Formats: sequence, structure tokens, C-alpha cells
Amino acid sequence: MSRIAARFDELKASGRKAFIPFISAGDPDAETSLAIMEKLPGAGADIIELGMPFSDPMADGPAVQASSLRALESGANMIRTLELVKKFRKNDNKTPIVLMGYFSPIHAYGAARFTKDAAVAGADGLIVVDLPPEEDEVLRVPAKVQGLDIIRLATPTSDAERLKTILKDASGFIYYVSITGVTGTKDFDSTQVEAAVARIRAATSLPVAVGFGVKTPAHAAEMARIADAVVVGSAIVSHIADKMSAPRAELAGSVVELCRSLATSTHNASSGAAQSDKVKA
Repeated sequence: MSRIAARFDELKASGRKAFIPFISAGDPDAETSLAIMEKLPGAGADIIELGMPFSDPMADGPAVQASSLRALESGANMIRTLELVKKFRKNDNKTPIVLMGYFSPIHAYGAARFTKDAAVAGADGLIVVDLPPEEDEVLRVPAKVQGLDIIRLATPTSDAERLKTILKDASGFIYYVSITGVTGTKDFDSTQVEAAVARIRAATSLPVAVGFGVKTPAHAAEMARIADAVVVGSAIVSHIADKMSAPRAELAGSVVELCRSLATSTHNASSGAAQSDKVKA
């Protein structure tokens, strides 16, 4: 059983939903990025989504774009991203890691070489936002050989027919994008998200994670009552940006505490419970 499947089974048995924080590998620098990453499981992260820095992240809003650029300016590249995963695995062999990014750097690295090196480093899944299901065989086939999950995105515009295509050959979990547009720029409509998640669940047994637009502990609690997992990215990397003038140890600690509050809200939320108004954003 994969680490991702094992984690979702463990959470289901305990009646909890998964908290999935996103950080960009190498943001604000390699050492601080690793320090943050290593502390995330202790702060409640169930799965870590690690961004592969890219100069043109078209699906991401200003906050995530800025985090990617900070990482690149600090020397991040694909090799160093995989080294970060490998270093994390020295002390944590249980927390799943999902690499998220764009196909261009993977293509430049070589898809077969990338999937092999990612698996050896200790990655568990891939989200490649600009590689549609009709074209992802180039990555999906070597990823399957290496035991890496291909996690697909569903959106508010994914109709029933499109959903069939998205779900075919998907694994790990389904990532539902709660808004139209790029990350961190809009607020979600929980009623619409709930209906969409129900539609996806009716078509697959894979867990459903919700991301984009989840910015506060209250948002996380609200989404945890709807989905199987909550992804938070823009709020975390925005926090890093806000703390750039602080000493690196202070910055890392502050980010970890933010993630702790988001994780606590995610884990405490239960289906149908009206707790969001009790959680301070």
C-alpha cells in the first residue's frame, strides 16, 4: 500500500480529514525550506505538497508565483528539489509527499529519469497542473512503473463527461479546485463545493481534497466538513513573504505555527458540525 493510501486509511479510521500544506521547495532558501518541511508533520500536516519551482507557473496566483521566484532566486532547481525530499526522508519515512508543478521542467529533466529519481528520493505522488489526462501518458506510464500516484485536478467547469476522463487512471486522491481562476485570488462558495465533491464521490472511491481559496482556519474547518482533505497554499507562502525580514529560525517557526492552527481546525471539524464560527481566522 502506498504512503498516500495508508495515510487516508489511517485518517478515515480515526474520523479525521487530512491537512495538506503547500510550500515551494527552496522558499525562501534551501535550509529554511527543509527546516519548515521537517516540522510540518509535528504541526499536524498529514500530507505535504511540495512545489517544484518554475519560472512561469500559470495556474498560480501572485503569492505562489512569488514563492516560486524566491526559490529560483535562492538557487532551487529540480535536482535540489529532489534532494530536499531525500533529506526529509532521512528522518520521516511515513508522511506522504506530493510534488506539484508544471511539465516543462519535468520534460527538460526527462520524464522517465524524473519519475525514477523522484521515487528514489521518497516522493509518493505527482500533480502536474498543465498536463491534461489526454496527454499525460508520457508521465503517467513511467510514474506507474515507479509506484508514483498521478493526482488529477477537477474544477467547477468539469462536467460529467470530463469527470470520467479525469478519473480514468487517476490515483492517490482527486484534487478539486474550489474556484475558477488562479490560486489565492477568490473565495469559494461552500454550497457549490459541497455539490461538486458529492458528484465526484459518486463517481470514484478515491479521496477528494479541496484547495484554492482556503486561506484561514475557519475556511479549513468548513472544507474539512465537506471533503476528505484540505489543501492550503497561498496563505502559507504569503506568510513566508510577510516574514522575509525576520531571522530564518523565527520565520520557520512562525510558518509552522500557522500550519498548526490550520491543521487543528481541519482535524477538529466533523461532518455536519457547525464549528466554523467558533474558529478565529
